Amino acid sequence: MTLYAQTPARRARQLVGDLLVVVWVVLWVRAGQWVHEVVGRLAAPGRTLENAGSSLSESLASAGDTVARVPLVGDNARAPFTAAGGAADSIARAGVQVQEGANQLAVLLGLTIAAVPILLVVAVWLLSRIRFVRRAGAARRILDSAADLDLFALRALATQPVRALARVSDDPANAWRRGEPDVVRALASLELRALGLRAPAGQPVS
Repeated sequence: MTLYAQTPARRARQLVGDLLVVVWVVLWVRAGQWVHEVVGRLAAPGRTLENAGSSLSESLASAGDTVARVPLVGDNARAPFTAAGGAADSIARAGVQVQEGANQLAVLLGLTIAAVPILLVVAVWLLSRIRFVRRAGAARRILDSAADLDLFALRALATQPVRALARVSDDPANAWRRGEPDVVRALASLELRALGLRAPAGQPVS
């Protein structure tokens, strides 16, 4: 498997691209963490409500127990404290719900902020790399199984810019038909460089 180009310029661009993708991912992960932390602060009022409600409920329960021990008053005097304690418990539960909602929102927003730009860039990068690996791998198999560079020279005639072909020969098509070794090798090298590969040293030309 050919992961990186053999030609220095294209290999350098690939390495820089990989590094930029890594930096991009790290930056957006940090952005997602920051959003999570900021939104998570919305849970603070919920913690205050929970603590206040729990403390009030405990105080009312203690007061109810104390009143219930008073002679001639008994459990009848405890009822208002019990009711108030239930209301305090409701406040505490509301505080817990506020915290849970804030935490869920923080997780959702943090993941969304980080995941969307990361997935978009990584998908494009991955498709590009897979395409290169497949094309380079197929080209290397042909080079390994064929005794000449004629196929790549023909492909160069069909795909390479006219200015690049003109630098090889004034009449590259006829030179290819005649099988001129230097022209065939030069044309094949053009196409192989576009694929990120180098022509094998000493590769014979039929």
